[in-house]
Amino acid sequence: MGKLYDMLREDYRVKEGLKTCINCGTCTAICPAAEFYRYDPRKIVDTVQRGDDEEIEKLLKSDVIWYCGECMSCLTRCPRKNGPGLVIMALRNLSAKLGYFAESEKGRQLYPLTKIMTGNILNYGYCIYPDTFSWEDHVEAGPVWKWHTEHFEDSFARQGGNYKGKGPGALRAIPQEDLDELQNIFDVTGATERIETIEKYSKAKAEEMGMTMDEYYRHTFEHCSDKHFNND
Repeated sequence: MGKLYDMLREDYRVKEGLKTCINCGTCTAICPAAEFYRYDPRKIVDTVQRGDDEEIEKLLKSDVIWYCGECMSCLTRCPRKNGPGLVIMALRNLSAKLGYFAESEKGRQLYPLTKIMTGNILNYGYCIYPDTFSWEDHVEAGPVWKWHTEHFEDSFARQGGNYKGKGPGALRAIPQEDLDELQNIFDVTGATERIETIEKYSKAKAEEMGMTMDEYYRHTFEHCSDKHFNND
């Protein structure tokens, strides 16, 4: 067994999700992601179970660990109560920690996702916040949603929201003291360090690709090659 395997075994999700895999393939048969992507959770679990560091490193640098939707259908159907989805979460965590995520197209999408989601949480107190949603980035939402982005205050008022208001209600303004507490939680739990780690490795990859951080952000947010999909 190798160092990477040992690091994975320290993650409680591997302890909970990898017990006695018998390689039956039920997880792959039930997996929604496997229907569309070149993705086989059975093979991933088998690779981890072998403890070969070279093969685990390939996984950590690959696209495949980012295909999982974490629906946990695998756990509900596994006859041995394994959770390949939990193993995937541990692989993603280690990939982010070591900077290997930047070596794959899907992994690089961790940068815009982290920037958007954590930015919304720390600045506004919400995972998704209307002011940071650009319709131009999501044209598939259609013209109705475009209209709503141009009439937030009216739309939320008619639906009983308290958009940027004081007191209770949906999308109310979160007091600064609560936002400061959120930041403290991020600091204490290591989330701030994780954000900085993702930023560091993403910046290095952007330089390697000859892009500014704005260009890199846009590229990772929009670009998706067709190599990922199961078209066979």
